[in-house]
Amino acid sequence: MAHHTLKSSYKELTERLNRFPQGAPPSETLSQILKILFSEQEAELVAKLPIKPFTVEKASRVWNKSLLETQKLLDELASRALLVDVERDGHSVYVMPPPMAGFFEFSMMRLRDDIDQKRLAELFYQYMNVEEDFIKSLFIDGETHLGRTFVHEPVLSSENALHVLDYERASEVVKTASHRAVGVCYCRHKMEHLDKSCDAPMDICLTFNSSAESLSKYGHARAIDVAEGLDLLQQA
Repeated sequence: MAHHTLKSSYKELTERLNRFPQGAPPSETLSQILKILFSEQEAELVAKLPIKPFTVEKASRVWNKSLLETQKLLDELASRALLVDVERDGHSVYVMPPPMAGFFEFSMMRLRDDIDQKRLAELFYQYMNVEEDFIKSLFIDGETHLGRTFVHEPVLSSENALHVLDYERASEVVKTASHRAVGVCYCRHKMEHLDKSCDAPMDICLTFNSSAESLSKYGHARAIDVAEGLDLLQQA
């Protein structure tokens, strides 16, 4: 029975992830990733959480647990960047980030000793660099894609720059974000564990707005101001 429950918890969590527009195609590799990041109980509970942002009261009803126990569980998950925790009108609101860009990346944005990051890096490489389903779902299949292209502003002439709207400028994102944070580059950290590191800087991964607020709150990234954000943008 325990073995059946273990399998079911991670299967239910996988199904929960695939309710996102992005999704995460099921595979044995994905199951191994989830087992490193989530305990059996956490997988079972997170699988029941709403897609939209929710309060501790909502999670308490869904889980049929007391507010105190629910708050403790949510804060534990947020402290490991498996949930994003933001303040709205003086109250905490939680949301589960998608796998990418989300809790996959967040798990490698700082050096940690509570999980086996080397093993996790190997699994991420297998799931994203070797197996094709996940990457295809991100960049090729479906209507909602991961990437967004911004103008590389330094190469523009003054005349051409006049035709670039603010929302197309990465610098404008840095300037107007409610929060900014920098963490370890997930991609480079992953490759370092595979003995495929490069000379590019590691502390370069920028996060903005509510995600930056939550990641910096729990130490997964470092809060920065506009000036440092623009400087890091030039380095990137």
